[in-house]
Amino acid sequence: MTVDTAPTPASTAVALDVEPLTIRIGAEIRGVRLDGDLDAATVAAIRAALLRHRVVFFRGQGHLTPDIQIAFARLFGELTLAHPTQSSLEGYPLVHELDASKGGRAGAWHTDVTFTDRPPAISILRAVEIPPVGGDTIWSNTVSSYWDLPDQLRDAADRLRVFHTNQHDYGLRAQDLEGLPEVFKERFFEFRSKEFEVEHPVVRVHPETGEPSLLLGGFVKQLTGVNQAQSFDLLRAFAEVVAKPENTVRWKWRTGDVAIWDNRATQHYAINDYADSPRIVHRVTVAGTTDLDSPPGRAAAPVSARRKPSLPPLDSPTRGF
Repeated sequence: MTVDTAPTPASTAVALDVEPLTIRIGAEIRGVRLDGDLDAATVAAIRAALLRHRVVFFRGQGHLTPDIQIAFARLFGELTLAHPTQSSLEGYPLVHELDASKGGRAGAWHTDVTFTDRPPAISILRAVEIPPVGGDTIWSNTVSSYWDLPDQLRDAADRLRVFHTNQHDYGLRAQDLEGLPEVFKERFFEFRSKEFEVEHPVVRVHPETGEPSLLLGGFVKQLTGVNQAQSFDLLRAFAEVVAKPENTVRWKWRTGDVAIWDNRATQHYAINDYADSPRIVHRVTVAGTTDLDSPPGRAAAPVSARRKPSLPPLDSPTRGF
């Protein structure tokens, strides 16, 4: 499927070869060699596809190095440091290495670094070494998840706020580390070495599209204004709709693949099903904004004014989100 993009002042339109993977989320982009010298029109076309499909994938990018990955990522905006608490790839303060043999595994739904006041806008992940079997990643569309909530629960989500913290790393506890290698324990405590806690709205407003999106995941601690039991039940209800298969796409990695996702409209889950096989990926992140309730120059629509978009049936050939 070819997708045209509107011309930018400095360039003409570019048509990308974009193949949607599901109706609601995910597309593969073919025929583009990623590097820091891509022209502005191609970058604009990739960004447009990203906003539409939430996560886009590129095969065959084995030429990428940390330097080239960083240069490419800069085309999408200001970059963040690799991680607020964890060490970066040696010599590369902007590259977060996730090495499974050193505890770089997730195995839980999350949006990247939501325990800060400025979560990343975009994440760019490169597959350096992939296990022969397993190690896939699943992404969920948190915009369609929001609209899939029952009306009353969606209205509640619009009004609720929630604490995120790195002291609640996917709900993992120190006692869960018993029997694990020392390097796993070191990573666990490094993650918590500096405490972060921040309050965010449960529903954020996307700064580029204006869409409402659930801002939750593995770093949430508790909803504000409700007791612990009520918070647990509500968060579980929100999590169930995020994990709904119709809102997800699953990517089977190959070495050299690149995934780019909109961290403002997705959660993801790296499946921990590859035992001791090697799995190394490198992530670079584009800085987000602090105004999660309302983007610059745009007032968040009041709850009563929000209208559910017209969705095609899930078996429709047209795209829903």
